[in-house]
Amino acid sequence: MPEQMSFRRLPLLPLSGLVALVLVVIASIWVGWNQGNANERVIHTLGVELRIAQVKELVRALESGHRGYLIASNFEFANDARVAENELRKRLDELEGETADNPKQVEAVKRLRELVGSKIAFAEEGIALGSRDQRGVAIRRVDSGRGRRLMSAIDTVLEKMQREEERLLRARVDEVNFLFTLLLLALTGAVAVVLLVAAVTVREARHRFREAELARDEARGAAEVLRQEMVARESAEGQLRQMQKMESIGQLTGGIAHDFNNMLAIVIGGLDLAKRRIGDGDSTKLERHIDVAREGAERAASLTARLLAFSRQQPLAPVAIDANKLVAGMSELLRRTLGEAISVETVLAGGLWRSYADASQLENALLNLAVNARDAMPEGGKLTIETANAHLDDDYAHTRHEVTPGQYVVICVTDTGTGMEAATMERAFDPFFTTKEVGKGTGLGLSQVFGFVKQSGGHVAIYSEIGQGTTVKLYLPRFAGPTELGPDPGRVTGSLPEGRSEEIILVVEDEQRVRHFSVDALRELGYTALSAGSAREALEIIAEQPAIALLFTDVVMPEMNGRKLADEVRLLRPQLPVLFTTGYTRNAVVHNGMLDPGVAFLPKPFTIAQLARKVREVLDGGGINRPV
Repeated sequence: MPEQMSFRRLPLLPLSGLVALVLVVIASIWVGWNQGNANERVIHTLGVELRIAQVKELVRALESGHRGYLIASNFEFANDARVAENELRKRLDELEGETADNPKQVEAVKRLRELVGSKIAFAEEGIALGSRDQRGVAIRRVDSGRGRRLMSAIDTVLEKMQREEERLLRARVDEVNFLFTLLLLALTGAVAVVLLVAAVTVREARHRFREAELARDEARGAAEVLRQEMVARESAEGQLRQMQKMESIGQLTGGIAHDFNNMLAIVIGGLDLAKRRIGDGDSTKLERHIDVAREGAERAASLTARLLAFSRQQPLAPVAIDANKLVAGMSELLRRTLGEAISVETVLAGGLWRSYADASQLENALLNLAVNARDAMPEGGKLTIETANAHLDDDYAHTRHEVTPGQYVVICVTDTGTGMEAATMERAFDPFFTTKEVGKGTGLGLSQVFGFVKQSGGHVAIYSEIGQGTTVKLYLPRFAGPTELGPDPGRVTGSLPEGRSEEIILVVEDEQRVRHFSVDALRELGYTALSAGSAREALEIIAEQPAIALLFTDVVMPEMNGRKLADEVRLLRPQLPVLFTTGYTRNAVVHNGMLDPGVAFLPKPFTIAQLARKVREVLDGGGINRPV
């Protein structure tokens, strides 16, 4: 009887094993499905934590841009703050959507929106005050502590949200581990059943078990990597931004040091050789060495002017310009400069609007573009300069945030040269970036053009294709003022204008060597020159010498700058003309990059010829200037 029962049960083993196997498989599928959902919830929690970190970083960027603008008065910081504002709103919307299933986080996001809104409004108020020359008020507002309180409140909310997400992450990881344990048990049961059915099935089950174990390890590893990346993300991005800034500063300072060292080597070497030739009586060699030193000094001065143009700090004297007349007047100069291998063609538009810019700087910009075009056509080619009216609409400006929609006069410079690839075009306006051979250029030509046009309120666009050539478009704002055009910059020729001994000029300069040079140069030109080392000393001399015909003063001086000195002179001598000079100035006689109306200005360094013409111009009333 027992043997009969065993015989009857034997056929049931495969069937019962199959049933048990099916049930285990169903249970495994159910557990696996739930484990997948749990994994998705873990990933969702990690994403929320990442979004919280992004919001915290953007709030820091907003604070940094706000404070940076107030401290440095650099609109790049204000732009960074506005970019951070836009990104903050997007990330808050995303954070709100991702936490909608958690009532605690919903309340936290609501509070966070209020605080971030207050922080944005506070930053916008500070930037607005700074743009209205009320930086002091804005800085006092920052120092009042409101900004720090807002940042502290925002950090508190973010940390609370972070702790909530960490709690959820721990709970969901535990859920994943629990479900994995169930899955492991189910697979173990399946292995036991399969062992009863067949040895082959046992081996297959073991193989599947090993795969499941690997999947578990990979899931745990991925979760750990995500967690570590979240912790390191903010620090890594900050380090990357700092490295990029330092790389840019290093490239700029390296280029300046390289070029200035070359030029100073020329100046020092030329002067040393000239000194050795003084006793030889050979005037030809002496003059040649002095000319070499002078050329090096003039190149250094040109480099400084280009750096000021790139940084948009050069003083501009804009006038209404007929671009057609200016381009036509430069045609012969360009043909001589570019050589016979380059043909120059001008296409001048009829009914061209007037533009508003510094005429001499615009000529320099066009000359720079022409020389760059020539270097891109080593075998010769064609240079076309075209003028046209243009209207940049809202759609165009929307894709280029630095552009203001409106009417512009556009000057296009097109060559048939080698062209540029996309990566080169992106860096074309960077200072000291050049594709030319060593010694063939400083890499400041295009950056000078870019800085000048931007400072003039315009826009620069560049288009190029390899083997097809390059087009650079300069957009200058349309001028809608009086119909009179400004004077042509021209090129002065002939002998230097000289002074008369009865014309007394007072030189005010705190740097002794520059003061002595200016006095000697004016006396060389025939003027009677007096000197003062400070504004206070100058006021005393003016009070004692009513015959002084011109005040020639530096702008940047200790205690009282040149502009304040001119204001004081107005009280003593309302009609005394003033000629300002400086190597760099902001907010004294230059505002928004433009010379104040009625200001006569001679930038440092200047030659005796430039000094002679400017002094004569001011004395004769051509450089209309009285203390204003």
